[in-house]
Amino acid sequence: MPILDAHTFEFLSRSAEQTRRLGTRLGSLLQPGDLICLSGDLGSGKTTLVQGIAQGWGSLDAVSSPSFVLINEYRRPGGQILYHMDAYRLRDALEAEDLDLISIMEHGALVLEWADRIRSILPPERMWVELRWVAEEQRGMVFRVFGPRYEALLNGFRQKAFGG
Repeated sequence: MPILDAHTFEFLSRSAEQTRRLGTRLGSLLQPGDLICLSGDLGSGKTTLVQGIAQGWGSLDAVSSPSFVLINEYRRPGGQILYHMDAYRLRDALEAEDLDLISIMEHGALVLEWADRIRSILPPERMWVELRWVAEEQRGMVFRVFGPRYEALLNGFRQKAFGG
């Protein structure tokens, strides 16, 4: 059962498909400049959630983990880009600074896996999604938002995902 307050939303997904559907609803609300930070161990569902986010964004591109290339781009009709970055292989936040995330976000929305590894250089306003493995087909997700844009995003997301 979701726990709701103004800044936090908790959800238990019962399948990879449900995780993707939830991501689709979130992705449909993203705008260029948005930052979605994902944290969680290997196998916690980060890339599965991003597959849904990209689909909701309107991309027809296949989603894969950018572990070795650092950043994947998913385009939608009209040319806007959803950037998918993986910070797992970065040595530290200083190395991430060289990637100029702010410039990237000026051109599209950014979904960042392993965001906790570079937390110190991230903008204070963002959506943070902590994922955890619960059981073979179940993943727990806690969505936390920081800043007015992300409060509005969370409210729209709740509406799209669950109505009311």
